[in-house]
Amino acid sequence: MENRFSRTEILIGKENMEKLKNARVAVFGVGGVGGYVVEALARSGVGTLDLIDDDKVSLTNINRQIIATTSTVGKYKVDVAKDRVLDINPEATVNIYKTFYLPETAEQFDFSQYDYVVDAIDTVTGKLQLVEQAEKSRTAIISSMGAGNKMNPAAFEVDDISRTSVCPLAKVMRRELKKRGIQNLKVVYSKEKALIPQEIAEENAKHIKRQIPGSNAFVPSVAGLIIAGEVIKDITKKL
Repeated sequence: MENRFSRTEILIGKENMEKLKNARVAVFGVGGVGGYVVEALARSGVGTLDLIDDDKVSLTNINRQIIATTSTVGKYKVDVAKDRVLDINPEATVNIYKTFYLPETAEQFDFSQYDYVVDAIDTVTGKLQLVEQAEKSRTAIISSMGAGNKMNPAAFEVDDISRTSVCPLAKVMRRELKKRGIQNLKVVYSKEKALIPQEIAEENAKHIKRQIPGSNAFVPSVAGLIIAGEVIKDITKKL
């Protein structure tokens, strides 16, 4: 009998579709990368999604974030993402948290409930806390490294953090995880050297100390889809 996931079932089988339906995945950060992770997980039949992000959709998100359209500007990203997931799969369960994840807010989340955690946030402090929390609960996690200021979507690789190179964010994460006694972490990263943004928006130039990273429609999205593919692969193999 045909259903919304029939074409996926042809590839992975009914048993694996059931595993996805029974899985619960938390996606921290519903932006350029995380939004596409959520999209692909929803379209793959993952039954329960926890979405964590305290940000609202802005006009500058429209160039790269799948949840960002003219009609969603000003709305909370998790609200927009939840509506989109339920429009794709009305049978899904979507839990949303309008929370900025940091060590101070980490206690709100019980990682033992999750089959998988996706790190698609920007702050190093938050990323490190996510990895530590996942390590303590023995929950599978995959982390997105830097996607800003890059133009080559074909440069992404999936590897352990210990074998990464070129990416400055991965270098910081390697060093800080080593200090914490954590040797392994699955990541998606790019060896492409980041471009230097050509200009800073005039309205921000006097108020910020660092350049706003440039972005496009095709680099963050590819990183997000790769991450989603790894999550699906691991869930159907391990659960």
